[in-house]
Amino acid sequence: MEPQVIRAIQDDYPDEFAWCYGCGRLNEQGHHFRTGWRGDKTVTVYTPRPEHTAIPGFVYGGLIASLIDCHGTGSAALALHRKNGHEPGSGETPPRFVTASLHVDFVKPTPHGVPLVAVGTVTEIHPKKWQVDTEVFANGELCARGQVVAVVMPKTFVRGE
Repeated sequence: MEPQVIRAIQDDYPDEFAWCYGCGRLNEQGHHFRTGWRGDKTVTVYTPRPEHTAIPGFVYGGLIASLIDCHGTGSAALALHRKNGHEPGSGETPPRFVTASLHVDFVKPTPHGVPLVAVGTVTEIHPKKWQVDTEVFANGELCARGQVVAVVMPKTFVRGE
């Protein structure tokens, strides 16, 4: 069994930015993806629910894309938060990112009923723009890989504008 993320960056997002269907802790119907550090890599562990089926026995690709997307923005937030001298749970509000670009390659069919492990490598490409390369594993086998370019959400962002 894959160990879960104990302290995730999403735990520290302000309430007004915690509604994402993928990673928002306040979205009751959402996935509640949680991203944390494992060494110098980022990790998100998620077990698909029965409704995330493409065909019996296999995970719907849209869920995998969503996992890579939210893992990417969460990883960028972790990296910038660390660069600013903070870690999840430090009491400082982490930066919040949005997706500028998402690319997903499906390597092989992803089996259902087992935890998916997204592992990310983060690269700063600009002070407000980060790239996260992610690999998604099921039962230790690579099933998908993706890349997210994430940008810092403007501080002036207001819901509904």
